[in-house]
Amino acid sequence: MKRCNRPLLAVLSFFVFVTSEAVAQVDRIVIAAGTEEDHALQEISNEQDASKKLTMYEDFVKKFSSNPQAVAYGNWQLSQAYQASGDLQKSLDYGDKALVGSPHNLDILVSQVNTATQAKNGAKMMDYVATGGQVCHSIAKQTKPEGMSDDDFARKVSEDKNAVQNNCDFLESSGFNVIASENDPKNRMAEIEKFTAAYPDSKFSDKVSNYAMYTLGPGQLNDQARLVAFGEKILATDPNSLPALLLLASYYGDAGNAAKAIPYAQKAIEAAKADAPDADNNRKLAAGTAHSTIGWTYLKQEKSTQAIPELKTAAALLKGQEDQQQYARALYGLGFAYGKLNKLTEAREVLTEAVKIPGPLQAMSQDLLTKVNSARAKGK
Repeated sequence: MKRCNRPLLAVLSFFVFVTSEAVAQVDRIVIAAGTEEDHALQEISNEQDASKKLTMYEDFVKKFSSNPQAVAYGNWQLSQAYQASGDLQKSLDYGDKALVGSPHNLDILVSQVNTATQAKNGAKMMDYVATGGQVCHSIAKQTKPEGMSDDDFARKVSEDKNAVQNNCDFLESSGFNVIASENDPKNRMAEIEKFTAAYPDSKFSDKVSNYAMYTLGPGQLNDQARLVAFGEKILATDPNSLPALLLLASYYGDAGNAAKAIPYAQKAIEAAKADAPDADNNRKLAAGTAHSTIGWTYLKQEKSTQAIPELKTAAALLKGQEDQQQYARALYGLGFAYGKLNKLTEAREVLTEAVKIPGPLQAMSQDLLTKVNSARAKGK
């Protein structure tokens, strides 16, 4: 068997991944020169009439039905032809047939994602993306061939990864785009779960986690149990995930569980490194939110003295952030703590700042400021 080097058959050299617990094997499908399949494909290549070419590919698939590689290739070509003609459903159908014979082929999966994108079929897109993610991650898990040195094996794995990197990057980005564009909360959460399983170390992990927490939170699915389970699942693979740490700190803080809320928040502060020279606004926002959570947790325990330094730090980090609601929450809590300790001048100062911020806490801040001013007047 020798490889064909004609333009038509060059595209036959596409990757097929066979994955198992032990091996991630990369095969190349090659139609041997001089075979019946080779002659049939060359004849199809020479045909200029698009409709006739479709019929010829259908006949090719039937004639060589005992050859899985030829069938996969023929169905793939039919899929691409129907995509070009605008018949997206037929394109997807034939592409799925191609995947039956070559289920872990990244080139076919990429083609299917492109077609599903045109068809605006997010569910199908995510199915292909998830399969592709499993294939991409299987490369690093392949078993070292007997007799191969560690250095040669490491080089082989690196080369295998590089060979498919563009496809893997495309599939990963496509999966994130599906999540970002999904309007239905239930569908979005299903897509997120598929994506995180297929891409556990994705470059989009933080953004996907934020989408998950938003989707499971109030105003969307409002599923607190799944929200917590998702956060813990993320931390199992990434112990320093700021979205997950903040999620769990906030959840347990709201529930009055200081024993869990404070450690999660402290871990978030450590991970954010807000005092580092390269700390950006996102890291400062994360640290500020965590300090605020600790402060509010102390307030619920009526520990105003311990709450004040946490809330002061939070306010300093949150001031000037684009979303001012966390800043307003820290200021209100700080004003409340000062008030409880009868530090009315300090309370008045921070609450005067809080009432300038539009939002749900503005009226509450104004009400508390009025009480503080009244108490100060009586004290005089």
